[in-house]
Amino acid sequence: MSEARQHRFTPPKGAADLLLIRHGETQAAVRGQNFPMVDGQGDPALHPDGEVQALAVGARLKAAPIGAIYVTKMQRTHQTAAPLAGHLGLAPRVDPDLHEVFLGDWDGGEYRFRAAAGDPAFLRAKEREEWGEIPGAETTAQLQTRVRRGLLRIAAAHADELVAVVVHGGVIGAALAVATGSPAFAFHGAENGSISRLVINGDQMILRGFNEVSHLPT
Repeated sequence: MSEARQHRFTPPKGAADLLLIRHGETQAAVRGQNFPMVDGQGDPALHPDGEVQALAVGARLKAAPIGAIYVTKMQRTHQTAAPLAGHLGLAPRVDPDLHEVFLGDWDGGEYRFRAAAGDPAFLRAKEREEWGEIPGAETTAQLQTRVRRGLLRIAAAHADELVAVVVHGGVIGAALAVATGSPAFAFHGAENGSISRLVINGDQMILRGFNEVSHLPT
């Protein structure tokens, strides 16, 4: 051997390479006007800025060898996936476990007002990294369990494929915390329209990227 170059990562044989895309920015919450609801969860449409972000995601990934696109039951993920699906000629599939955190009494837009006002339950949730501090909300453990289940199901169906999975900020945070064993809220704050990357091989999850935003308008 005359030389030895540095290692270059390639997904293990049989692994699925998942691009976790956060949906575009949604419509603002308006006091006294709940968002449309789906199964007790707020379902706002994209804001015009979010539509621009969706177009940017589509342009960024249109040449990628993506074999499938997944979305959630929320319209914002369908709207974000639409430009990419059009470029690739793929019909998005709905995963039943990857919808956003269930916020209980604060769903439908109330959470945004409570967060902005520094509600004590919101501050406890942040400090303890526990969604269950919000009245009626699912717990962090419940969220992580279903997110892991959904991602493993997708990975099992797409060995040796690149897959786009359009989801939510809370879901990305949960997925990457599960993958890395990090504190539950360590990966909160992914930007709207950002791309993170998770390689899944059996039960093993490998984080390869977080919050790529170079394709987004400034």
